[in-house]
Amino acid sequence: MAEEWHAPYERLSPDTITRHRALRSLMEELEAVDWYRQRADDCADEALKAILLHNMREEIEHATMLLEWLRRADADFAATLDAYLYTRGDIAEREKAAEAERTDAKPEVPMRRFTVGPLK
Repeated sequence: MAEEWHAPYERLSPDTITRHRALRSLMEELEAVDWYRQRADDCADEALKAILLHNMREEIEHATMLLEWLRRADADFAATLDAYLYTRGDIAEREKAAEAERTDAKPEVPMRRFTVGPLK
């Protein structure tokens, strides 16, 4: 499959190209997880089903490794993964809390008064 670029390749930074490779690979691994799960669900042969589920779990491992690479390489991924992974409770409620945390973390910019100086 040819790479998909949404901007001229020559104007993309090396970091963007590298992240693109990781993101495309992650998408492909997750797609493979889905394919193996569906095939296993549809399989009447228990031995083959076990192999398909084994393959699915390996694809999950690959996807997880890519997520960890993205976490290490991208501060935005890291912050968002930290906000959601390994938390308890309602995920949608966690989103509200994460948004509040992001808002609270923004430093306030003090108001500056501008004057034109003496009017003499």
